[in-house]
Amino acid sequence: MTPRLPRRRPQEPSKNKMPRHAFKMKLKPGMAAEYKKRHDAIWPELAAELKAAGVSDYSIFLDEETLTLFGVQQLSDDHTAAQLPNSPAVRKWWDFMAPLMEVHPDNSPVASPLKEVFHLD
Repeated sequence: MTPRLPRRRPQEPSKNKMPRHAFKMKLKPGMAAEYKKRHDAIWPELAAELKAAGVSDYSIFLDEETLTLFGVQQLSDDHTAAQLPNSPAVRKWWDFMAPLMEVHPDNSPVASPLKEVFHLD
């Protein structure tokens, strides 16, 4: 769920809007239902960590044909999302989710940032 964020901040799409960060991840075959089930019961301490780091309006979508997950989140101007990998709650979540998706050796999700090419407000 909470992938490593790029060190630099995403470009702000307009002067009056919070920046958005989009990324993709990959599920392992047969894990879509369990992935959804675990996110439907997201831990309150994890949700609190994300909000405290300036993450809001966070959605994850699934392409069922390719098992590609697409995540998008808004980040506050003063976000500290790059520090989330240091959070014990985030690390525990990564360990919990590792059996379901492609991960790095530290169990952080393999995530690729996506470039915004269009937005309609």
